[in-house]
Amino acid sequence: MTTQYTMTINGQQVAADSHSEINNPSNGELVGLSPQASTAHLNDAVAAAEKAFQSWRFSSDDDRKAACHTMADILEANAGDLAVLLTKEQGKPLAGMGSNFELGGCIGWTRYTAEQSLEVKLLQDNEGGRIEQHRVPIGVVGSITPWNWPLMIAIWHVIPAIRTGNTVVIKPSPYTPLSTLKMIELISEAVPPGVLNCVAGGNELGAEITQHPAIGKVVFTGSIATGKKVMASASETLKAITLELGGNDPGIVLPDVDPKAMAEGIFWGSFINSGQTCGALKRLYVHDSIYDETCQALTDFAANVPMGDGMDENNVLGPLQNEMQFNKVKDLVEDAKAQGARILCGGEPTGQGYFYPITLVADIKDGTRLVDEEQFGPVLPIIRYSELSDAIASANGLEYGLDASVWSTDAEAAAKVAAQLEAGTVFINKHAEIAPHVPFGGIKCSGLGVEFGEEGLEAYTNIKIVNAAA
Repeated sequence: MTTQYTMTINGQQVAADSHSEINNPSNGELVGLSPQASTAHLNDAVAAAEKAFQSWRFSSDDDRKAACHTMADILEANAGDLAVLLTKEQGKPLAGMGSNFELGGCIGWTRYTAEQSLEVKLLQDNEGGRIEQHRVPIGVVGSITPWNWPLMIAIWHVIPAIRTGNTVVIKPSPYTPLSTLKMIELISEAVPPGVLNCVAGGNELGAEITQHPAIGKVVFTGSIATGKKVMASASETLKAITLELGGNDPGIVLPDVDPKAMAEGIFWGSFINSGQTCGALKRLYVHDSIYDETCQALTDFAANVPMGDGMDENNVLGPLQNEMQFNKVKDLVEDAKAQGARILCGGEPTGQGYFYPITLVADIKDGTRLVDEEQFGPVLPIIRYSELSDAIASANGLEYGLDASVWSTDAEAAAKVAAQLEAGTVFINKHAEIAPHVPFGGIKCSGLGVEFGEEGLEAYTNIKIVNAAA
């Protein structure tokens, strides 16, 4: 019997009148039925969050900390089942940097955030008076999450909001709602009713969240195009916003590099989650003197990476999550071929499901769609350069500014290049690495604000000054 999933509203499991089918991208099999929330459901969830905020905002730091640790305990106890559900609806393998890895990240981030706190800052204490700076919760936080890392990104949104005394209404992607619905059902037991709510539906439901007058902050992870809509919509009520948007991350390989030594790091920096990661390496600039050797080293490494159904733990890469993304990747590669690019491996999808093979593309230039647009799939264009200044200009030449990387054995040379790259994070000899204590966010069109670290926690608060006379 097919499972009909429910929403979490005010501590209760709420059914919907209509549902959408969620299918496994590896084989098309039906995974479950996702509820389609109505405007009334959303209003109920926001009202519950508003009511819960009136008491949760005054909860003690110790109570919030304990609640987050309880959520981590619940995640740990249910990690196996959640990982299987995630694999079935998202496609990523259980093994490698797949679903088990994602659940481990959820647990680790929750525990780290539980231990964070924002202390009162004493700005003045003298004959002129005492002035304190407090960090206070904003109110109801609306969270809109994507389909590539659905559970981990949900945790990134939810846990800091709750830790700082806010309440939450979260809406998962319509492509991967089931694992989030189940996770929120489980961890909501750790907080009073209404503190954590989850509704599901299409893009129109997300638009309603960004417009809702009772929501004080929206945190969104997704495409640049949608991020711009979120920002415009949120402006009507002057909501606080955090936007983590698309990236077309460049990597620059300096001529001193041993391609064979760097191949594994470059590969996984690009192909983590089958390339479906905002902060993955998506265009690689390689010096002419080592270009052919680098292409060969990456091709050799790619040949030994198994891709297939995520329930087979021998596989470490899975399919693209949905037909729209599959068609986009296929279209970009076909356009590159038409422009004269050389396919080193892959380039032709075969078999059932949304599997697109690991594809390396050589003899390609800036101005080609595969280079200029974010492909968000298992495809890496490799661009030749002769002058380092040209590679840096190309790396900085697009609207994106999430991450970038430099690959070199010369630390001083790498640091000089890193200083010139326009990105929220610049890596040296690695890519796509994140940590809960390190602020993460983009510049230019890749985002607004940061997540993680003290700065990420502060983003869920307002500053309140208490100014007392002497």
